[in-house]
Amino acid sequence: MRQILLFSLFLCYHYIYGQIPNLPQRPSVSNLYSIPAGLNNQPTPRPASPNINANSNLYKKKTTHQDDQEEINKEVERQMALIREEADAKRYNLSPLSEKKGTDSYYRAYDNLLKLDPEGYTLADAVFIVENAYNNNDRNFHSDYQQQIQKATSIIRQDIKKNGIDESDNVAKNLSIFKYFAQDTKQNGKVVHKAVKYDFDDYMGAKDYSKMFVSKLMKSNSGQCHSMPLLYLILAEQIGAEAFLVMSPNHSYIRFKDNDGEVLSVELTNGMFSANSFVLNSGYIKAEALKNKLYMQNLTKKEVLSQTYVDLASGYIHKFGYDEFVAKVLGKALELNPNNINATLWKSNTDQMRFMQACNRLGIDPENKEQLQKIRSYPPLEDQFLGIKAGFDYIDQSGFAQMPPEQYEQWLGSLKSTENKQKSDEIAERARLLNAQKQREEAKKVKAITPKKESPKVYAIPKEFL
Repeated sequence: MRQILLFSLFLCYHYIYGQIPNLPQRPSVSNLYSIPAGLNNQPTPRPASPNINANSNLYKKKTTHQDDQEEINKEVERQMALIREEADAKRYNLSPLSEKKGTDSYYRAYDNLLKLDPEGYTLADAVFIVENAYNNNDRNFHSDYQQQIQKATSIIRQDIKKNGIDESDNVAKNLSIFKYFAQDTKQNGKVVHKAVKYDFDDYMGAKDYSKMFVSKLMKSNSGQCHSMPLLYLILAEQIGAEAFLVMSPNHSYIRFKDNDGEVLSVELTNGMFSANSFVLNSGYIKAEALKNKLYMQNLTKKEVLSQTYVDLASGYIHKFGYDEFVAKVLGKALELNPNNINATLWKSNTDQMRFMQACNRLGIDPENKEQLQKIRSYPPLEDQFLGIKAGFDYIDQSGFAQMPPEQYEQWLGSLKSTENKQKSDEIAERARLLNAQKQREEAKKVKAITPKKESPKVYAIPKEFL
């Protein structure tokens, strides 16, 4: 999982986590936004004639004149509100990056993600939309992505057929997917697919963000803990197997249940099975994080879709930077899953960047304590500051803890220890034995009707996403 770091904003600890200092009194709105001369000047009312009956024409003209003036005043107020809103957008929002080449691909990708049914979409489509945006809708990418998924799915289906695995056998189908990652695949004596390897070179995508992609994994046969679990889930969907994406600090992995209902955790980075204790032993999962459901939860389809929005925003940030489009994408991610800690961290970064840009426009140095006091003169800027502080408080209280890269590598490498390797073999063997026993019991049953098997569908990217 890509490491996400918070900007410190270079503000001293007191001014971020402590109380806001006593700053100057806020000026009135009229001092900030003065109305141009002439727009609010009222015409001089006509002198009233004595003893005018309410039904007279002169009275009606006077009333009509007042009504018209009220409408004019309301329209002036509406126009001024729009002017103030536009001024605020330019002054207090992030500078737009829409003029940069390639941003339109991301805008289209966001629209395409919105078309997906959060409960019934295909993950292969969602991942394609995200990675296609980074590749600027390259037609070669379209065809390569589709062909690679079709090839991987075909290899797994042939293994299922070869071993006589029933369509209802979820454990055996998951084991076939696991085998695709962990072992070389031979057909007619030839290796048609080699075991997937962990890519230790720039595994967080700091230099080349495409290292995070499923398409890169399929092309190079190497990936990391972001791309591997996503490909596993894509293939599980293609063959009709049930499995779940699970998050932990800097990491993600796969879970599915064996025939006894026990949860099996799959560490694709090492091609091994692990127990929950292995993840907890990282030392970076607090009780608060578990209570707030940040980690070690089986993500629903809606929650996985939330993560694809985060991936879209992350790719945009790496390629172009921060603007209000990023805020919109992350807002959708948090709408789908309010507990998405990755979306929360990126949102915090976005909020801080917005604050810094606004300070720069107003000539305020946020590193300087005296200058920082000036934010009281700009209510929208003060609100941004308070929002950032509230975001920091939420992150602290959520139980989030950032795992340093070197600690993550050490923890991940510990899976290969003799003890954990033995544990992995025991888990795998138990799953195989339970599954074999189930198959023997199923074989003894006499089926009155043998359902007709449908031909497996071949994955194709929907035309509306091309």
